[in-house]
Amino acid sequence: MNLSSQLHETAKASAEKIAYYFLDKSCSYAELDATITKFASGLEKLGVKQGDHIALLLGNSPHFVISLYGALRLGATVIPVNPIYTQDEIGYILNNGDVKVVVGLDRMIPLVEKVDTLLPKVEHYIICETEQKGWEQSGAETLSVYSKMKSFTEIITSGDLNFQGPELQDDDTALILYTSGTTGKPKGAMLTHKNLYSNAKDIGDYLKMNHNDRVITTLPMFHVFCLTVALNAPLLSGATILIVPKFSPKEIFRLAKQYKATVFAGVPTMYNFLYQYPEGNADDLKTLRLCISGGASLPVALLKNFEAKFNVLVSEGYGLSEASPVTCFNPLDRPRKPGSIGTTILHVENKVVNELGEEVPPGVVGELVVRGPNVMKGYYKMPEETAATIKDGWLFTGDMARMDEDGYFYIVDRKKDLILVGGYNVYPREVEEVIYNHKDVVETAVIGVPDPNQGEAVSAYVVSKNPELTVEQLLEYCHEHLAKYKVPSYIEFLEELPKNTTGKILRRALKKQVIHAAGH
Repeated sequence: MNLSSQLHETAKASAEKIAYYFLDKSCSYAELDATITKFASGLEKLGVKQGDHIALLLGNSPHFVISLYGALRLGATVIPVNPIYTQDEIGYILNNGDVKVVVGLDRMIPLVEKVDTLLPKVEHYIICETEQKGWEQSGAETLSVYSKMKSFTEIITSGDLNFQGPELQDDDTALILYTSGTTGKPKGAMLTHKNLYSNAKDIGDYLKMNHNDRVITTLPMFHVFCLTVALNAPLLSGATILIVPKFSPKEIFRLAKQYKATVFAGVPTMYNFLYQYPEGNADDLKTLRLCISGGASLPVALLKNFEAKFNVLVSEGYGLSEASPVTCFNPLDRPRKPGSIGTTILHVENKVVNELGEEVPPGVVGELVVRGPNVMKGYYKMPEETAATIKDGWLFTGDMARMDEDGYFYIVDRKKDLILVGGYNVYPREVEEVIYNHKDVVETAVIGVPDPNQGEAVSAYVVSKNPELTVEQLLEYCHEHLAKYKVPSYIEFLEELPKNTTGKILRRALKKQVIHAAGH
């Protein structure tokens, strides 16, 4: 069984059941399944074959759900991409990921015009119509890129409702998720149909999701947390998802009350904004049976304050892209432990090991490693990185953790230099690479510092050879080459950076003195 075939079975058994609401319009499972089938058929008529790579540059919308499940039904491999990435970041993923087809909103057209000549492998752009009209008659027909464009509606209209997709194997690659690489280049984690199906089913069972649930889907769909917990698991359970195009406290409270939502999934930043929202009240959220938190550590004070104010249960879990992503969750049938990521979910194994890979006793800190049907098959075109990350079937997470006597896990320290901005991973090296490329920069160090709204903020410390270079100029440069959440919130020029005897820049020493100076 896989995600797309299970949705097809649900559509046959519960045809009229509402699969999703979007902008207050509903769609039944039968309607969704039919559109998915026609989209898969339309892709095939376009020349897309089993195993081809399709990138989705889409926000939260029915377009994303249909494209994802339609491509999977055809046996293609889907590569979700954050649509707010810069031209450079998108270009790297599309090229490295050997993408043949790109599905994106019509507002993506100006970007396509700029980068198409740099993307020789891309054969088609499927444009999802929004408010922008008339791109087909834009007067730029002479550009070859326009001959590659098809409308989303056109693909569906051309599809055959009797389309029978190929037989999919458990080990076929269903998804490639690009994670920020510590070397500055993203790595593509290859997730199979079995990876995705097993994790969605196991987390759905663990959280007791069922056809009566109405799940608020406001986390970004291109992110693995949303994909599994707020999209695939609910649809696998026959539940209804409430698709939110963009997170807004006002909209979350409205949807929860109007549609009697039962499950909300978010990152700590979202919980903070909901808690601070003056018009929000417990009555709006009274139908919620469960709130799920992940993506970053949820401060214990915020968890307790949120639960007290809204009279709801918040369960914190842990995952990573390479594990599809969930490995741990606070159980619903036993006491939660604030500050813990919970216990091992069904069919997955977690343990804490020392430098030799040996399991350590409860209470001892070591590296968290994971094994199970959810663990990726490897990094795309990166055999060495794969071998360094998966050893004897165990995925080495790089996160330092401990386990207590009751089997609850606690993340003690994040990956050495990882910065978590509102639940998004930012690797200092990636930001440093961009800053280093500025002609006036001699050296730089990027660290994360505490931030009351985002959890952490990106701070850059720079040595410049041009005394006239300003913070504003450097920020403008960063905005050109980095996604918004990766751009430093703070830049400071220094005479020199702290180094050890070999000349290596000491980020941790810098972070310690910065935090100490700020009084954190």
